[in-house]
Amino acid sequence: MPTVKAVESRIRNVEGFAVAVYWHHGGDVRSDKQSFPSYPYRQAASGSTTVAEWKRTRFEPNYPGFEVEVLDPTGASVSGNLKLENLRGMYGG
Repeated sequence: MPTVKAVESRIRNVEGFAVAVYWHHGGDVRSDKQSFPSYPYRQAASGSTTVAEWKRTRFEPNYPGFEVEVLDPTGASVSGNLKLENLRGMYGG
């Protein structure tokens, strides 16, 4: 199983945006944490999906006990009502 850093990178490659993974209680997860499940998707979520929907349908079912922060290109957290197409546009995609 990959590290947290590898999963964050895979999400970036598939979805077109960066994320940061945290423990459910809010603490940072070490990026070299082993035995983290792979990101199972090969195709990006629809651009009409919001950040909150992406978290609920793609991240949470696969990573129980963890939370994710979706980031803009500057590393700032984005709003849950932001559509993925707009977020990807910030990255130039």
